[in-house]
Amino acid sequence: MLDLLRKIVQEVNAAADLTAVLELIVQRVQRAMRTQVCSVYLLDEEQHFCLMATQGLNPEAIGRVKLPPGKGIVGLVAERAEPINLEDATVHPAYRLLENTGEEKFHAFLGVPVIHQRAVLGVLVVQQQDKRRFDAGEEAFLVTLSAQLAGVIAHAEATGAVIRSAQNSRKDQDRLFAGVSAAQGVAIGRAVVIAPPADLRAVPDKVARDIEAELAHFSQALASVRHDIKVVGRSLSRHLRSEEQALFDVYLRMLDDNALAGEIESRIRQGSWAQGALRDVIQEHVRMFSAMEDPYLRERASDIRDLGRRILAYLQQASPVELQFHDNTILIAEELSPAMLGEVPTDRLVGLVSVHGSGNSHAAILARSMGIPTVMGVVDLPYTRLDGRELILDGYGGRLFINPSDDLSEAYREILRGEELVAAELATLKDLPARTLDGYQMPLWVNTGLVADVVRSLERGAEGIGLYRTEIPFMIRDFFPSEQEQTETYRRQLSAFHPRPVTMRTLDIGGDKALPYFPIEEENPFLGWRGIRVTLDHPEIFLVQVRAMLRAMEGLNNLRIMLPMVTSVHEVEGALKMIDQAVAELQEEGLELQRPPVGVMIEVPAAVYQVRRFARRVDFISVGSNDLTQYLLAVDRNNPRVAGLYAAYHPSVLRALEHIAREAHKENVTVSICGEVAADPAGALLLMAMGYDVLSMNATNLPRIKSAIRKVTLQQARQLHRQIRGMDDADRIQQLLHSSLNEWGLGSLSRPDSPVV
Repeated sequence: MLDLLRKIVQEVNAAADLTAVLELIVQRVQRAMRTQVCSVYLLDEEQHFCLMATQGLNPEAIGRVKLPPGKGIVGLVAERAEPINLEDATVHPAYRLLENTGEEKFHAFLGVPVIHQRAVLGVLVVQQQDKRRFDAGEEAFLVTLSAQLAGVIAHAEATGAVIRSAQNSRKDQDRLFAGVSAAQGVAIGRAVVIAPPADLRAVPDKVARDIEAELAHFSQALASVRHDIKVVGRSLSRHLRSEEQALFDVYLRMLDDNALAGEIESRIRQGSWAQGALRDVIQEHVRMFSAMEDPYLRERASDIRDLGRRILAYLQQASPVELQFHDNTILIAEELSPAMLGEVPTDRLVGLVSVHGSGNSHAAILARSMGIPTVMGVVDLPYTRLDGRELILDGYGGRLFINPSDDLSEAYREILRGEELVAAELATLKDLPARTLDGYQMPLWVNTGLVADVVRSLERGAEGIGLYRTEIPFMIRDFFPSEQEQTETYRRQLSAFHPRPVTMRTLDIGGDKALPYFPIEEENPFLGWRGIRVTLDHPEIFLVQVRAMLRAMEGLNNLRIMLPMVTSVHEVEGALKMIDQAVAELQEEGLELQRPPVGVMIEVPAAVYQVRRFARRVDFISVGSNDLTQYLLAVDRNNPRVAGLYAAYHPSVLRALEHIAREAHKENVTVSICGEVAADPAGALLLMAMGYDVLSMNATNLPRIKSAIRKVTLQQARQLHRQIRGMDDADRIQQLLHSSLNEWGLGSLSRPDSPVV
């Protein structure tokens, strides 16, 4: 049964479009369950369940027969969101005969809902003439299959809508794809898709600019693959039997002009670029062979897939795609990386979209730092179809619109005009302190990582750097930077902010931050080898970095060193010992310096309950609220499936933050916070009320936070904190914060209401 399930899902995954997906489903399920009818009903735009495919009912009813919500047994399955298994459906109170389908002769009924991300997409039904209840094994099979196919159906449905919208179909105007808000703001622009190398699934649609050039590139790639196969065949000829050697001849025949090559060239002549033509032809053949009953022929699907990857690799090597950035580029990738952001001309970049990842990934944090509206975790987005398409990105609501109508575009332009007015007002606050109406002054620092962050931060009136992500310079290189290179990089940060303090976090890799030249392969990287654990295990890396920091601060003395991901006193003492060693070495070399202030980041629950022990050994405490929230709530912040469970205002998170500030102050040690909660006006007011000494955030949000602080009293913030301390639901806390901001006249500083579609 498991093999059968796997085969059906594999075939359906390879189907070209929604119609093919649904036809395959009903054919394969009817055959596998030996039943007389299998049908799929999907929810349409009018919220009716429409018969979209059937094997056994009247095919002319497809697309015509519809059930209103809650009507019929199909509607009941969807309403209950659970299977209904009936011996005789015709006697059930909810039974409703569907005219012109021929279903009146069928009695046995089993329907299961098709659910994707908590939404019911449709109902999968099997029927038989006999009066009998489908057994437990049959029901389990259909439920399991439905769960596995839900994502495929959702993706195929979305892809079909995108293709239709390319023809400016009014039906598919304002096509919406939901994700997770990663950086607030609105962007109206055109898509540029970045595809990973040698991945056929990720090849985007493009029109050939020069058909003859595309044909030449394909011919060259084909010749290279043929040569490779012949070389491998000859080198293995002594070790293979004649029938095994014949497999290489099969490979070569597949590449003949009358086989794959001819079809690909035909597609290129019709206007497709070579990589897109290759993708389409290979996928069609893989789909065809995967559906075959004969095991030998079915295995040829993997051979064709392998040939496709080989040709694609040569195509990408021979004609590397030079991305053409529009003046209003919205960059789309399967998974955005921090290194990717560093390669894009920021003056042309207006928005970012990532199919995977969440609003708290490090790519998202950098996007916020750069002030670029970003949506992540748009898991159903058929991104390869979007290159060059007009889009609207709503970074407030985590929404992406394709083929936007004039009305929707104008509504979002109005939001953009409002943002410009707010930005102009906030720009006047640059040289003013973040002081409350009753005279309490709150230091506001920034989080940096890119060179451009320095200028942006100073322009917005930052008073220091609370977090400089030293891993960014490591991530944009092909090898570890030397001590001299690091010294020059750190000196630029320290000089630009002098005499303001600059807090440099020691190398924090692992988790979702990988170095291409120092890969860390783990099944659970967020609970693995990361942060201080890596650098303590590699003192040669840690000491070089600390020496570079110390050399960079000579004569400036505004450096603070921060240790990430600490969980024990032993780690802190080990790191302090090596920092002292680096100081002593440089003093012996003639540098005049003393050990700078050293602090630790509180990011894991174990550290929350050792704050006082840490405070007795270090000079300051800083909270990394993003990771702390992730670990407290057991929510992977890069997983869009659980992004809705990541709640910065969860009662347990707020209690932990309050506890940390109180414990640090018992040891007379300052406590700061450099997580994203500090970049939210409501969060900043709460943290101020809890007693945090410094708030550090991305430069883009600093003016908003300053404005919020200047318009309230410390007593108002403390009163709000007291109200929230007694609440036990994150959503209600969020609602109270939102209403309080509006009451205090701070509504313009929070997210605007997105247009209703």
